[in-house]
Amino acid sequence: MTTEVRASHILVKTEEEAKKLLDEIKNGESFAEAAQKYSLCPSGREGGDLGYFGRGMMVKPFEDAAFNMEVGDVSDPVQTQFGWHLIQLTGKN
Repeated sequence: MTTEVRASHILVKTEEEAKKLLDEIKNGESFAEAAQKYSLCPSGREGGDLGYFGRGMMVKPFEDAAFNMEVGDVSDPVQTQFGWHLIQLTGKN
């Protein structure tokens, strides 16, 4: 059973921004470079890397999405009280 996941994310204000970035990533833009350019979260400076986290450490919509992904996947836009996220799963323990 997965107890921890490692994820990177890009935080933007609108669903439209998130969808546009997702298209750019699907067309070859580096997730980390997009995070550095566009993410509103301080983690953007590190390519969006949030490190490893367990259940209960992130807001529920974000956590649910991350724990239901496979390593290497990039999520569809996920809404939380902070804005809209794109999540890339980079590890599982």
